[in-house]
Order: sequence, then structure tokens, then C-alpha cells
Amino acid sequence: MEGSPRSPVQLVRIALFGLGVVFALSSFATPALALAAGILLALGLGNPWPRLVPLASSALLQTAVVGLGFGIPLASLLRAGGAGIGYTILLIVGVFAVGLWLGRRMAVEPRLSLLITAGTSICGGSAIAALGPAIGASREAMSISLATVFILNAVALYLFPPVGHLLHLSQHQFGVWAALAIHDTSSVVGAAAGFGPLALREATILKLARALWILPLALCAPLLLRRPSPAPRASRLPVPWFIGLFVLAALARSLAPVAATPWLDTAAEAARTALVVSLFLIGASLSRVQLRAVGPRPLAQGLVLWLAVASVTLAAVVYF
Repeated sequence: MEGSPRSPVQLVRIALFGLGVVFALSSFATPALALAAGILLALGLGNPWPRLVPLASSALLQTAVVGLGFGIPLASLLRAGGAGIGYTILLIVGVFAVGLWLGRRMAVEPRLSLLITAGTSICGGSAIAALGPAIGASREAMSISLATVFILNAVALYLFPPVGHLLHLSQHQFGVWAALAIHDTSSVVGAAAGFGPLALREATILKLARALWILPLALCAPLLLRRPSPAPRASRLPVPWFIGLFVLAALARSLAPVAATPWLDTAAEAARTALVVSLFLIGASLSRVQLRAVGPRPLAQGLVLWLAVASVTLAAVVYF
């Protein structure tokens, strides 16, 4: 069998997978390149562990979000979150209104439409991972929404910095724009890092503060569906524990003695590396079947919604 541990093809898959992880851990990797490497592996020879890798990517992504809290004092997080709360509330309400309307107009399955909308409005893969079980989304719907969101993330990583330079955005403006308009935390970090250190700091803080909205979203999202979920596992609402632990990590940063700062900075840096690795794993979790299943309508919904968010938030940071 091709998938047998002793199969030459499987051995090559494992070797390439290992090389991909090593690359994602290196200083040469960016979120976009790591995601692309995973996708190339998945669409080339295939994922050597198609059941294990998706679970590992979700766990690693959530763990990395927690680790990022060690690099941000709670006071800084609250200040950034307070400064951007108006933008954040308007963004979330507006994206949900437009996203769900688009989903109905394009005849996208309701749970899939809600996942794409949530991934666009809050925190990409993290929001999808938290919301999917809460609404009883199928594995296929989660895979399709992740594929849609992360394809657009990869585009944003390459597109946003040149646009920011072309429009002569300040680092503050770019940081706010990236944090509001790019789906996933790791992609926000990657785009902002290419623009400047101040943009990176402000984008990271605001994006992580925005990610705190995952909890109320997971609590309220089932109410947005007009019919009850058929999945038995949706009867028990999962708690996005990693967001609470992220806040505790930020609190630990605030209370820690000065001597512990280098250790906490190291933990936060390791978390950023883990985010890059998680993107490689997510890319490696895709398959031709899943990409064919995306189809034009979910991808069109995600693209139109993302372009609308990027345009409106760019106008907001430039003119207001």
C-alpha cells in the first residue's frame, strides 16, 4: 500500500514533511512561505499523517497564541485593546452583517458561511477552531473555511507591505490596518514585521486583543443559525481556553520580576516560531479533494468579504 510505513512513497513523504518542519523552524521561513511549503507537500506527494497533522496544527496554534502573551504586559494589551475597541466592534458587527448576507446571496451552506465570516472578522484559524465545534460544523466545512481563509492570508502577506509603502502609511497606521484586515495572528505578525518594528508591536497587540472576541463569538454563534445543529458534539459548548491562558500569560508578564524578562521574551519568540510551524502543518493538512470542495461560491464569499474589510479599514486608518 502507498500509505504503508515501509512504502517508498510514504518514506519520501515523511522525509519531506521533516524538512518542511525544519524549514518552518528556521530564520528563513515566513508565515507565507511555511504555508506554501505545506500546501506544496499536500498537493504534491500528500500528507504522511492526514489524521494526526490537523489535530497537531490546531493544538500548536492555540499553544502559540498562549505563548505570545508572555511578550506583552497586560497593561499594554488593555491600552491597545481600549484604543482599538471602536474599530474592532464596528469591524465585527459590519463583517458579520455583510458576510452572512453574502453567504445567503451566494447560497453558501450556513455553517460554512458562518465559519468564513468568523475567520475574516476575528482571528482566522483560531476563530474557526473555536467556533466549529460550537455550531456543529463538519470536518469538511472546517477544512474548506480554513483553506479559504489561509489562501487569502498568504495573499495578504505579500500584498499589504507594498500597498502600505505605496500609500506612505506610518508604522502606526500600517499596524492598525494589518491587525484589523488580515485574518490570522501569524499572518498579521508576518506582514507587520516586513513593514517595521513599531508596526509589528502595534499590530501584534491589537490583533491579540481582537482575538479575545473569540469567547463571546463562540457563546453567541449558535444563535445566528436558524436551525439546530444535527451534530451531537455541538450540544456542549467548548471553551476557547487558550484565550484565557493568553490573558494569564500577559498578566504573568506584568507581575514578573525584571530578571525574568529575558525568559519571557524567549517564550514569546518561541511562540512566534510555533505560529509559523502551525501554518506549515495547516498547509500540509489540505488535499486536492478539500480544495475542489471549496468551489467558487465559498471562495468568492471569502474574497469579497476580505476585500471589503481591507478597503474599509484602510480608508479608516488613512482618513480618521
